[in-house]
Amino acid sequence: MSIVCLGIEGTAHSFGAGLVSSKGEVLSNVWDMFSPEEGGIHPREASRHHSDLGPKIIGEAIEKAGVTFENVDLIAFSRGPGLGPCLRTTATVARTLALKLSIPLIGVNHCVAHIEIGCLESRFEDPVTVYVSGGNTQVIAYAGRRFRTFGETLDIAIGNMLDTFGREAGMRFPAGPRIEIEAKQGRNYHTLPYSVKGMDLSYSGMLTAAKRLHSEGIPLNDVCFSVQETAFGMLAEISERAIAHTKKKELLLTGGVARNNRLTEILRGVAKRHDAKFHRVTPSLAGDQGAMIAWTGILQYQVGDVIEVAESQVLPKWRTDDQDILWRGE
Repeated sequence: MSIVCLGIEGTAHSFGAGLVSSKGEVLSNVWDMFSPEEGGIHPREASRHHSDLGPKIIGEAIEKAGVTFENVDLIAFSRGPGLGPCLRTTATVARTLALKLSIPLIGVNHCVAHIEIGCLESRFEDPVTVYVSGGNTQVIAYAGRRFRTFGETLDIAIGNMLDTFGREAGMRFPAGPRIEIEAKQGRNYHTLPYSVKGMDLSYSGMLTAAKRLHSEGIPLNDVCFSVQETAFGMLAEISERAIAHTKKKELLLTGGVARNNRLTEILRGVAKRHDAKFHRVTPSLAGDQGAMIAWTGILQYQVGDVIEVAESQVLPKWRTDDQDILWRGE
């Protein structure tokens, strides 16, 4: 018998609700993104966005799925990592629904959910995952009951770097899509710091240098072109090293920055050189949304990984490699 999970996501700027069945059917996936007129994301303002719009988004997800609350068997929520005020607002909504409906509550690791929704869509069983977003930049592979971080940013995430540069150039949040458009018109590459340190990388030096180029009057499209080529080249290097080390034959690209077509093109080339399959999560499942939380909640529920409401405190610094992955074999 199929079960239905309502997944609630609210780690940062987006609040989402999605319903997924244990057969892997995405019944609905609704979200809204907080985008300030200027500046970056303020945690309290984002959490207010979640509390104001959350009930409406959940109601719309239920309606689009063609079910009622009585048909929902589980509630899953993004327990971390993320911004404290946003996580607490999301957890409060999830706890309330679980208590009201008298159904199990599942606390999901946001980063793990990005991987699992990608595996559901691609049917990959054991990929090297490149997870890139506003708050995270990691190259991950499964080993010994955990998703191990083979490489990651030592300072700021790639999405944060793009957004910060975008603000400097007068772009609204999120800046990544606009930077991609500008970069397509760029023709001249300007050297930027290429900071790969073993399996890790650093973007802060490149951000400072890109800001300087822009302030010196270098055409914006050339700066954006240079930023993308350098940043994505760094990711390709550590991804290729991870594939060579693990000998895995699947490469998965997930997270909000996975929407970038140039990054997709570069990583597809990496996979091809190593005779590996490649999959880029579709745009509707790439960003922060409830379907990924719901699907991971189902996987956890199937192995008895549920949480009591009294013990469901949020984990703002919950790392990808901190969770025991009980639903996968050795």
